[in-house]
Amino acid sequence: MSYGASSEVATLAGGCFWCIEAVFREVDGVEQAVSGYTGGTTADPGYQDVCSGRTGHAEAVQVTFDPTVITYREILEIFFSVHDPTTLNRQGADVGTQYRSAIFYHNEEQKAIAGALIKELDESRVWDKPIVTEVVPLDEFYPAEDYHRDYFTRNPEKAYCRTVISPKVARFRQRWAQRLKSRS
Repeated sequence: MSYGASSEVATLAGGCFWCIEAVFREVDGVEQAVSGYTGGTTADPGYQDVCSGRTGHAEAVQVTFDPTVITYREILEIFFSVHDPTTLNRQGADVGTQYRSAIFYHNEEQKAIAGALIKELDESRVWDKPIVTEVVPLDEFYPAEDYHRDYFTRNPEKAYCRTVISPKVARFRQRWAQRLKSRS
């Protein structure tokens, strides 16, 4: 897969990074989805550090995409459809600031697009509660340890993959069928 000069990057946190990564690996136009950590105060944190909740980092996914195939707004629309952006510091049973909903923007254009979409979604009352997703500048993104990357594909038999990730990916595939990579 080539990463052209036209590639853009989105950095998103929506609970467990395994779930968000699994979804975006299937999106047409996405060149790469990498799990990692951002939004905290500790340099080069590891998984155990982040899980402690003391570093301030969120589990996040950095999505590299081709904007001639899929727009940043479409990336965000998918993001909002695969997690609950109305729960503060939690997704399902995963609780803590490391599981917060956040968009870490890379430039002012991304910030404006995120803000406008959140306003639009709130005004249309897609959810019963208001969106609590943070929209904050990206500082530093630290890729997760190798064993966290592409976790769902490599561990489909694990209980978390079967009970949490698999249903989420199935719902994504059904809702966003027109956005799936072709499987040739």
